[in-house]
Amino acid sequence: MMTEMEESGGVVGDSGGGSQWCWGAASATQIGLGLRYYAKGYAGDSRHMPFKAFAVASLFVGGAASATAVLLQANGIRRVEDLMEAGANLRAKLGLPPRTQNKNMDDS
Repeated sequence: MMTEMEESGGVVGDSGGGSQWCWGAASATQIGLGLRYYAKGYAGDSRHMPFKAFAVASLFVGGAASATAVLLQANGIRRVEDLMEAGANLRAKLGLPPRTQNKNMDDS
C-alpha cells in the first residue's frame, strides 16, 4: 500500500490548486485589516497600546507570509529543490555563472 505522501508525489498538503484561493483571500484579508487598523490609529486605554501594536504587526507579517505561500505555489515551487532550480534557471538567463557549493563549511 502506498502512503498519502507517496500518492501525492511527495508533496504534503497539495490539493491541486483549490487552496490557492483560500491562501490569497487570507493574505488580502490580513493585509487589509492591518492597513485599516494602522490608518485608524490609536484609540482607547494606553495600557492596551503594546498589544494593539503587536496585533497590527502580526497582521502584516501573516499577510506577507500567506502571499508568499500563494506566489510560490502558483509558480509551481513546492519544494526547496524547485526553488533552487528556479534560481539556477534565472542565473542562466541573466548570463551569470552557476553558484558553487562550499563543501568545507567548517573552515572559517
